Amino acid sequence: MEDISVQQMIFLFVGGLGLFLFGIKYMGDGLQRSAGDKLRDILDRFTTNPFMGVLAGIVVTVLLQTSTGTTVLTIGLVNAGFMTLRQAIGVIMGANIGTTVTAFIIGIDISAYALPILAVGTFLLFFFKNKKVVYFGQTVFGFGAIFYGLELMSDGLRPLRDFQAFQDLTVTMSDIPLLGVAIGTIFTVSVQSSTAAIGVLQSLHAEGAIELQAAIPVLFGDNIGTTITAVLAAMGASVAAKRAAASHVIFNLIGTIAFLLLLIPFTAVVEWFRDILVLEPRMTIAFAHGIFNVSNTVIQFPFIALLALIVTKLVPGEDTAIDSKPKHLDPIFLEQSPSMAISQAKAESIRMGELAIAGLENTREYLNTNQPKYSEIALSLEDGINNLDKKITNYLVQVSSADITEADSDTHSTVVDVVRDMERIGDHFENIVELNEYKITNKVLLTERAMEDLNEMLDLTVETVSQAIESFEKGDVELAKKAMEKEDKIDEMERVYRKKHIMRLNEGECSGTAGIIFVDIISNLERIGDHALNIAQKVNEKQ
Repeated sequence: MEDISVQQMIFLFVGGLGLFLFGIKYMGDGLQRSAGDKLRDILDRFTTNPFMGVLAGIVVTVLLQTSTGTTVLTIGLVNAGFMTLRQAIGVIMGANIGTTVTAFIIGIDISAYALPILAVGTFLLFFFKNKKVVYFGQTVFGFGAIFYGLELMSDGLRPLRDFQAFQDLTVTMSDIPLLGVAIGTIFTVSVQSSTAAIGVLQSLHAEGAIELQAAIPVLFGDNIGTTITAVLAAMGASVAAKRAAASHVIFNLIGTIAFLLLLIPFTAVVEWFRDILVLEPRMTIAFAHGIFNVSNTVIQFPFIALLALIVTKLVPGEDTAIDSKPKHLDPIFLEQSPSMAISQAKAESIRMGELAIAGLENTREYLNTNQPKYSEIALSLEDGINNLDKKITNYLVQVSSADITEADSDTHSTVVDVVRDMERIGDHFENIVELNEYKITNKVLLTERAMEDLNEMLDLTVETVSQAIESFEKGDVELAKKAMEKEDKIDEMERVYRKKHIMRLNEGECSGTAGIIFVDIISNLERIGDHALNIAQKVNEKQ
């Protein structure tokens, strides 16, 4: 492999990098599917304080094989009000530690077994029907692809050590650490993966193309580069998302500056570990990466509150997140006073209604502006509604086993029905958000007349849901009747607008795709009206 052309070098490197990136993604997908939808639950349940947040961040990043994925999940949870900014900073710190695990896996050089591992993965993928076995096969195949990609990259990078220009560059990087940081940052931003950038660095060091003194600043640059993806994800998003992304950037910048100032002692520590543990070159880089991220977290962990304060000042604005954790479901009432427990559940279901109204309003904004921040908030609110649905329903199931009066039993079944209706309202506005995303992605244009009709129907739907929920809260029959009348108008609107849309189609004013999107949106609005009607009827029946 020594005498290979520049073209072969490039092909081996690019192909190896592609296979390596695919391996990380495929392995992460396999692990994620094996874990089911538990990742959000891990982040939601185990982030009671920043320390638990760090541990949850490590676990989820190991399962996802991407710190960016963990950061994006965390941003969503902050938006939905499941997590405070302080807890989120803890998770982001943990994600930085979790991302070092892949570097340690790469450090165990098992490239010689890459092809048999790929074969085992393929066998599990193709010859088994059991989903768990298939997901395990996906993980194994991805694992093999990482090492095979790494071997190809190494073959492509090996001749670099003989190139005078590359030797000069690494000497310069040793003399000017900031150049190494810049190269690391640019490369990580280019491939959108710090793991891949560190994998390349491990290969270069293993082939003797780059010395440890020059490699460590590049490592710091990789850590800065990985924050750019989170910044891009937060652009145009809510204030909470921007703050979480900003904390990620500040955390890694502070770490890099501190360790650049301590570069000589830090390099000496890494060399000491290398000599004591007799580490291979790849594992030496993994240790450097691990020591940097763990130390950075330990140093900055006590200052999480300060970091949250700085970020809040840097990114001003109203935090749009609504707290969607239950506030009224006190377990004490289940034992002491089932009657009180039922009224607590009703109070919580009214909070659920507030989330539904806010979700509808953000859906309307998204339809009109196409700004991703509104879709993000709407979907986070839908998550919040689902969360409250589970919590209220579980609470009410526990109440039902108690000895309750007939009146309480009536209220109990009403709250159960209302909660189900509000959960369905969340599903329908989520459908509308997805339809609008489809419209934007496929560059579908709705006519001005179609948008006017949609806005009129949306406004009426928001009013109907608001009145139905208010009538349920106050037990106001008059309000319930008004909501029921409005629902009749929604039904009528749906019929009229459907006809108008057919006329527009016949006149060639709008495309078939635009027509399908329009009809689906008004159909979802009509269904939201039906669920508001169900709530209002419950109130009306009580009289």
